[in-house]
Order: sequence, then structure tokens, then C-alpha cells
Amino acid sequence: MKKTISVAPMMDCTDRHERYFLSLISKHVQLYSEMIVSNAIIKGDRDKLLSFKKVSNPTILQLGGSNPKELAEACKIAEPYGYDEINLNLGCPSKKVQKNKFGACLMKEPELVAECVSSMINATKLPISIKTRIGYDDVEDFDFLKNFILTLKKEGVKKFIIHARRAILQKLSPKQNLSIPPLKYDFVYNLKKEFKNDEIIINGGITETNQIKDHLTKVDGVMIGRAIYHSPYFLADIEKDIFNNDDVPTRSEVMEQLIPYIQSETKKGVQLNHIMRHTVGLFHGQTGSRQWKQYLSKNMCIRDADIQKVDHIMDQIKNNNLSSSLGA
Repeated sequence: MKKTISVAPMMDCTDRHERYFLSLISKHVQLYSEMIVSNAIIKGDRDKLLSFKKVSNPTILQLGGSNPKELAEACKIAEPYGYDEINLNLGCPSKKVQKNKFGACLMKEPELVAECVSSMINATKLPISIKTRIGYDDVEDFDFLKNFILTLKKEGVKKFIIHARRAILQKLSPKQNLSIPPLKYDFVYNLKKEFKNDEIIINGGITETNQIKDHLTKVDGVMIGRAIYHSPYFLADIEKDIFNNDDVPTRSEVMEQLIPYIQSETKKGVQLNHIMRHTVGLFHGQTGSRQWKQYLSKNMCIRDADIQKVDHIMDQIKNNNLSSSLGA
């Protein structure tokens, strides 16, 4: 089975602009959308929610919901937009998400989740995957997790992304849920032993390529979230160390390649900061990274209608080669 590396779906982070930006650094990683609620797709602005500039990277739509009919309808609507896969969120622990019966709280209702994924599978030709936790609240039992996965496997799911922490649904915030519950990688490794013919991907606390290599000896893929969002050029290390690809653009080349996209999007009415906010960490760890952040802070919050100023800023980045001066 092919080994995969993917960038985790992150609310308010992995929008279409972030995914395009990351695709300029890595051509091999899989890119996930932030979670989009199924009912929002049905009733809202579908093009605004689902459209994106096509890239060579596999691009996966993550849905949130617990109504089988709504999820099926959202899958039908999304299929023509060019996604490679649709993923169901069964891992988000936020109280708002719980209130709407999405995310990790659905681990309490395996039969409902089975009905949801069955409806999704029957509604689209795209593969359906799930992203979940190893447990919830006081439930941290391998047999529970195995049976939960088995229930979904019987409906036709073949790809399972496991955040190797349980979700504490009431006492912890979403941010705390990313660090306080201990990581239990063995749960995910043991899942792979139980489900040898299915794709098991591990997520949680992964920050170095050596960790990735170690995980890939035990599971089929690795998903990384915050480490890439805060330091996007970590993808360059992944390209070199994991995919043996030395043909990776420098940081300044990434910015130069992003300029035509920025100019095109801002002319359509997209605010500059909606794109540039994703580049704040591009020079993380480099001499002059503070200068880059200050430059962005000063320049990226201009009015979206001021196209001339956008073009001027982009020319500054390109012609003055600001990014090269920062150790790119």
C-alpha cells in the first residue's frame, strides 16, 4: 500500500488559499479542506464553499454532519468540484460542534455514523474516509476503537485517519484537546495489525521527519497539522527526506510563484490578508523572520478594492526580493 503524508484539516486554517500556498512547496502531500458543514453546502453559497484552484496534490473535502440524507446530498453537490475524496469529521471536540452533533461526540453513536457513511458512499463515486480519535471522555479502550472501526469498515470505508488522543468533550477546550490527553500511538499501530488491508493513517504530535519515518514503518500514512501551519517550509524537509525530492523551491521562489495567484484573487475581490495570513510562518526559524512578520502586518490588511496597492506590494516582494534577504 502506498505511503501517504497529508496536511490535516484545520478550522480557519486549511482554506483554499492555504492549500494552494502549500502546493507550491510540496507536490506530494495530500491536502484537506477545513471542515465544512453539510447543511451549509446544501443551503449556502456552494461555489464560495467548495471551489478551489486545481493543483497536482490530491485534495480532500472534509464534511461535518450527522444527518445521513444531508451528508449524502452534500457529497452529490461536492463531487463535480474536483475533490479526490470526501472525509467525515468524527474527531473535533469543540462544544459548538458537539451542540450541532458533529465531530468526536459521534463516537458515542457508532450505528448512526455507519448510517451516515453508508449514505455518503451510495451518493458519490468518490472514496469516503473518516477522521476520528482513539476514544472520548473516559472511554479509552482498544476494543471499543477496533469495534468502532469495524462497524464503519462493514459499510465500505477503507481509509481511517486516527488522531492518537482521546477527546475530552466537556472539560477541555479544542486547543487543550490537542495537547492534554496523552498520545497513545500504540492504539493506531495495533489498528493496522487488525486491519491489514485497510489504510490506517496516524495523526497527533508529529513535528520531525524522523518521527514520520518511524511511523511509516508501522502504518500507511502520517497526517500533520499545526507543525506545518506554523512552519509551512517544514514541507520542504518532508519533500527531501520522505519523498527523496531535492527539487524544492526556496522560500523566496515560493513567494514569487504565489504572486500571480494573489493578483488574480484580489482582482476577484478577495482581501489580501485572507491569502497572506497563511504565509506568516514561511520564514520560521530563519534570520529576519520577525522582519517578514512586521512587513506582512504593515501591508496585508489593505482594502481589497485597492488593487494598485496590492500590485505594488507584490512588486516590492518580487523586485526587492525581501524574502531572499531573510535567509531563504
